[in-house]
This record gives sequence, structure tokens and C-alpha cells, in this order.
Amino acid sequence: MIPRLKELFYKEIQPSLKDQFGFKNLYMSPKIEKIVLNMGLGLDGSDTKILKSCIEDMSKITGQKPVVTKFKKSVANFKTRKGTNAGLKVTLRKNKMYEFLDRLVNIALPRIKDFRGLSSNGFDKFGNYSFGIKEHIIFPEVSFERADKVRGLDIIIVISSKNKEHSYELLKKLNFPFIKKGDN
Repeated sequence: MIPRLKELFYKEIQPSLKDQFGFKNLYMSPKIEKIVLNMGLGLDGSDTKILKSCIEDMSKITGQKPVVTKFKKSVANFKTRKGTNAGLKVTLRKNKMYEFLDRLVNIALPRIKDFRGLSSNGFDKFGNYSFGIKEHIIFPEVSFERADKVRGLDIIIVISSKNKEHSYELLKKLNFPFIKKGDN
């Protein structure tokens, strides 16, 4: 079964972006290539019990098992050792990516306490968008009672586009709740 957001993208959003920016070809319009989620563990990475619960939570959120990332260097100030667990990473593509995006925008983001919208400053010069979430428990798949500690997530949305404006318009059409320019 095709995800709802993917169908909406190919039938409505992609043709409207083509018309809006005057592209010659439908495939010149911006498109989401992948979504990368990162969860840093810090000092908790060495505890196998905490690591296991974080892996379960990320698996429930994304529908895919995360990769455990390791420290590349030892840094005394951060109390890190080379080769120890640093965090978790998941890369979503195709249908899982659209399903996650749908749940993020329509279910998870509105559940954030005092949520006013996402900043439009998260775009890099290539048009990719990144933002952070302070609580991973905003996703309904994660049990609030079972979570031992509230952890943050970094979400990077990789977009094939020429510039920031094209990426911004794509995410706006996908119902991303951006803060309007005049609002504080």
C-alpha cells in the first residue's frame, strides 16, 4: 500500500511545484531523498540496559532498527573513549520515510508542549533541513511510563533542490508548521 503522503506528493505537490517555479520538467522539482535521525547517548552509551531501551524506542519511532555509532577519537574533556558507543542513527528512505514524515507532522509535532512552530533557519546552503526535538516521548509509539529518561532527537531531511526557497516551499506544502516571518 502506498503511503498517503507519498501519493499526495506525486499527484498534487510535485506538479504544483513545477508550475510555481516554472520548471521545464516534472523531475526538476524538489524531492525528499532521505531522512536521518540521530540520538546522542553521551555517558549512557556504555550502559547496555539504557542502550537497549534506546534502541527499542528508536525502532518503534522509525519502524527500522538503528545503527549504534561509535566515538572516533578519545576526548578527555568530554570523557569519551575511542570505540565506545556515542549514539544511535537511522536513515529512512522510500515508503518508511513518507510514513515517518506523516506521523511527525500530523501527530508528534502538535504534541510538543508550548509548540509554536519550526524555525525556517534550519536550512543549509544545499536546501537540506535539520531541526532538533528535545523529547523523544512526543511520538505515540513510545510509552511515557516505560521511558527511563527523556532524550533528544536530531532530524535531518535531505532534499534534492537548487536552493533554500525551493526546499521551504516543498516542506510548506507537506504541512510543516513553520513560524511565520512576522510572528515572535
